[in-house]
Amino acid sequence: MVDVAFNQKFYFFMKYFHSILIALTLVLVGSAQTWAQKGKITGRVKDAITGQAIPFANVIIPGTTQGTTTNDLGVYTLEQLDRGYYNITVSFLGYKSKTFFEIQVSDARVALLDVELETDSRSLQAVEVQASAFSRTDESPLSLRNIGVAEIQRNPGGNRDISKAIQSLPGVSSGVSFRNDIIIRGGAPNENRFYLDGVEVPVINHFATQGSSGGPVGIINVDMIREVDFYSGAFPANRGNALSSVFEFKQKDARSDKAAFRSIVGASDIGLIAEGPLGPKTTYVLSARRSYLQFLFSAIGLPFLPTFNGFQAKVKHKIDNQNELYFIGLGAIDQFQLNTNLNLSYDPLLNPKIKTLADTELVDQQRYILGYLPVTTQWNYTNGLVYKHYAKTGVMTFVLSRNMLNNVQYKHLGNNEDSVRLQDYVSQESDNRFRFEHQLRSSSGYKISYGLSLERSRYFVRNESKELVADTSNAGNPPQLVSRSFESLLRFNRWGIFGQVSRSYFGELLVTSAGIRLDGCDWAMSTTNMLEQFSPRLSLSYNFAPHWTINANTGMYYQLPSYTLLGFRNKDGELLNQRNGLRYMNNSHWVAGLEYFGGKTFKATLESFYKVYSNVPILQDRGISLANLGADFGIIGNEPALSLGNGKTYGLELMLQQKLNKGFYGIMALTWVRSLFDNRSPINSNLATALTPSAWDNRYLLTLTGGKIFAKNWEIGVRFRYVGAPPFTPFDSASLNKVIWDQFGRSTLDFNRLNSQRSGATMQLDLRVDRKWDFKGWALNLYFDIQNALNQQTLGPPFLVAARDRGTGALLTDPNQPDRYLASELPNTAGQLLPTVGIIVDF
Repeated sequence: MVDVAFNQKFYFFMKYFHSILIALTLVLVGSAQTWAQKGKITGRVKDAITGQAIPFANVIIPGTTQGTTTNDLGVYTLEQLDRGYYNITVSFLGYKSKTFFEIQVSDARVALLDVELETDSRSLQAVEVQASAFSRTDESPLSLRNIGVAEIQRNPGGNRDISKAIQSLPGVSSGVSFRNDIIIRGGAPNENRFYLDGVEVPVINHFATQGSSGGPVGIINVDMIREVDFYSGAFPANRGNALSSVFEFKQKDARSDKAAFRSIVGASDIGLIAEGPLGPKTTYVLSARRSYLQFLFSAIGLPFLPTFNGFQAKVKHKIDNQNELYFIGLGAIDQFQLNTNLNLSYDPLLNPKIKTLADTELVDQQRYILGYLPVTTQWNYTNGLVYKHYAKTGVMTFVLSRNMLNNVQYKHLGNNEDSVRLQDYVSQESDNRFRFEHQLRSSSGYKISYGLSLERSRYFVRNESKELVADTSNAGNPPQLVSRSFESLLRFNRWGIFGQVSRSYFGELLVTSAGIRLDGCDWAMSTTNMLEQFSPRLSLSYNFAPHWTINANTGMYYQLPSYTLLGFRNKDGELLNQRNGLRYMNNSHWVAGLEYFGGKTFKATLESFYKVYSNVPILQDRGISLANLGADFGIIGNEPALSLGNGKTYGLELMLQQKLNKGFYGIMALTWVRSLFDNRSPINSNLATALTPSAWDNRYLLTLTGGKIFAKNWEIGVRFRYVGAPPFTPFDSASLNKVIWDQFGRSTLDFNRLNSQRSGATMQLDLRVDRKWDFKGWALNLYFDIQNALNQQTLGPPFLVAARDRGTGALLTDPNQPDRYLASELPNTAGQLLPTVGIIVDF
């Protein structure tokens, strides 16, 4: 519904806004003189385990005669480089060579590239191992993708958002077009975990859905990211509490020679980045962003006014060659207000905008949105301190961090603050975390890692709300409107231990890795015993022919339910889900794949996966699996639940990827996936349904992404995406009951017909054009992006609303059922051609 009201007006406003922006930019460029000064790439090469510098390592640009070697300190510099993107290969005898793709060079910004090389078991044979073009590890030989910053920044239709760029990879689905929900291999959005430079970050989106992981706009500033490792399976043992995916965001290091700045004007926000030295051994990089959508939305008459602010920081201190310390920070302040000054009259004399039937339907949509959306204020932060000590046999990492989320939502009847308050919700989640990891390499060729984690968590909630729940006295009765009022404060501890051993055989033709993890929590007796969360994993990789590898992994993973479930109390103040014996959610993965490397820049993979779920929370009042929820605004899980749910997801993934080579790059990702979960009767929780399609059962996913870099710094990118028709649950006509509608303000779903129908499939073509200029001491990047260039409309289930008199605006009574309002339907279409312009200035 938000998308329906948003698209048309936003399109016309942005069209004129961007025309002005383009004109100003062209004037600026036309009045400046381009500059031909050269750029450079510099960095340090060291051993990945010991941290020791590697002198005399080769650093070359493949396909050219340009290259250099590191000095005694492992430092190198490639100079006199024209502006553009470069692939860099680093190699040294006895080490696995590495290739880094699309390192951007310009006069205004020195490109920093520090490299860690791993030793190779074939070193005794005096061979130099060929560079691998794609990221893979012994622990995760499959289901691991690496995304470079250039791939994220120029992703067509992605608005420079990391979550959008990830949708180009196999096995990744998404929800509605205006949200960043990440759905991996048929799992719910709450099954993902995120790390920023090794620090766990629970919230990565503005206006985050509490109890899940999605939201409309990403918090992480892509300009501060070096690369992203995305695990859709084969999770390493040092990463716990995830069922579907793990994301490792790795930030760039700041410049150490002088201060530098970058300013960005994007489709929805403006931002500034500052970086530079704080001393001979200390650097900093800071970022701040603020949206301007609230002004645009108010000007074009949308019913909601979002404002978001994002902050990010990294300060790194190099104590010496064996010790380093860095601080990271990430935070957001978000406000979601209602535009109650809208003219909601249907009378053309009172509302000059009423000219057609479509204008009248728009008023219906605005009334409906204003009728149920709450006012929201939310802020969150994550701060982390990481210390690394490199020794002769390994590296020790100590991570100390704190994160907090504050979420406030309220809703008044008729949006009149003097009337009845229908919702009053205040919640806080915070964690103090400590993690220790030790990675070492034995003389016999074993790669060993082990460690532990400790967490102290706090959860507070004060909730007063109206909720629709099933009538447990009779399955045929309509849902009942009940009041929920409780306050809850929890403090609990979590802990975990882990270890993993990897080794290669037969000259690295066969690579094996085995790991275990055990977790516990003192929230309840059902979560305390670590042995009940025993999490083994095993990976195998066999290079059976030149360029060909077969890989396999199996593992068992656990995840603690959301704090909203842990902290729910009934009217007597009892922790109801603790009494219900809520447990860790669990799934088991079986993954196998075939991998082909063609040359140095092409890769093809075929993977199959099968995941089996147990102990999935069943929401008791609605009888549905939590696996169906998470891709909407609000709060997920603030209700009673039972650990009775089961499910499975399975499928096939095909990926063809061409890294940047001779100006071309591209990726094709094709996925067939099924996602099935059982549900329970709200009348009798012992009555389980058969496995039925979940909300993420899209079946078919196809993404084609590619581009070409031309001379004179022009670049064109294209992305086509097809997402199969998702299941949906029809609306319940009983929610038009006058008592219910007057207080609830929106139609509710009929969970007796859960996911019984399917909406339309989604097809979208996105285009992007970039042009870059170098000037003396500064650089400019202008990009033009078109989302949904073919203007494809996706038809969703119509919204069921109470009909209104088009003259007075009064709600109409159903003549056949006087206790209900007359039913009406509002169209639910998503997708609109949306052009945007962005400007990036480096100085």
